[in-house]
Amino acid sequence: MLLERSLPGDFDPAVVAEIDTRLAAVERDERVCVPIAIESGSRAWGFPSPDSDYDCRFVFVRRRDDYASLWTPRDVIETPLDTIFDVNGWDLGKLIKLIVKGNAVAIEWLQSPIRYRFRTDVANRLLALARSVTDPAAVRRHYWSLAKTQWSRVFQDDGSASLKKLFYVLRPIAAMAWLDRHPGEPAAPMVFQLLIEAIDIPDDCRSEIAELLARKLVTNELGTSILPPAIGRYIEAGLVEEPSSETPGPISLEERGKLADRLFLDLVDELAPE
Repeated sequence: MLLERSLPGDFDPAVVAEIDTRLAAVERDERVCVPIAIESGSRAWGFPSPDSDYDCRFVFVRRRDDYASLWTPRDVIETPLDTIFDVNGWDLGKLIKLIVKGNAVAIEWLQSPIRYRFRTDVANRLLALARSVTDPAAVRRHYWSLAKTQWSRVFQDDGSASLKKLFYVLRPIAAMAWLDRHPGEPAAPMVFQLLIEAIDIPDDCRSEIAELLARKLVTNELGTSILPPAIGRYIEAGLVEEPSSETPGPISLEERGKLADRLFLDLVDELAPE
């Protein structure tokens, strides 16, 4: 199966080339296979700033023998972090464990519209697992926690609001509303504009979001704004009630574990390098 690639035309070719170089070096130096490498963060969410860095996230598979050892290598691989590049990845096993736990980020990686290298067949099988084992209430709690944490960080000392963090709050709140309208889906789409188009939201809030988004796209990462009132009301309403933490999963924990183990072993057999 060929690796799919889908990158925006405005991505810096030199940056993309460096990311490709880093991914190739990871495969060579760590002796792993990288079937999935995507863009996460604000670029994939649809609201990058002019100076946003590139957040490449990848999934890797080690050699079969590495999974049979008591001394299993780390389940994270990181490359040097700087103001342009944020390139790191998770072991396939770590990704699957997080999917089972209802970690929305792990599931979103499989749906990113920006793809450096992408095995669609592998992503589809992982998404099918997510639909079978992921508790929607756990995903909802994940989004709520993300929104709550970022809301506590929105305001600057002068009372202005961070544009970046406002969208970090709005997106998970919109994702919860999207999930309410799409039962059975394990996580919401990554692109913020698609979320907003697909949910019910007051007209004044929708207008304020459009204005704020236009400003965000031309404002550097540290840009601020006065909090628009309708957006403030929308956020407060979305955070007023914490989701329950005691809802049962779609199937038993034991059955979830069996399905996850089966897919993990199948994919290791197929993808592990020699």
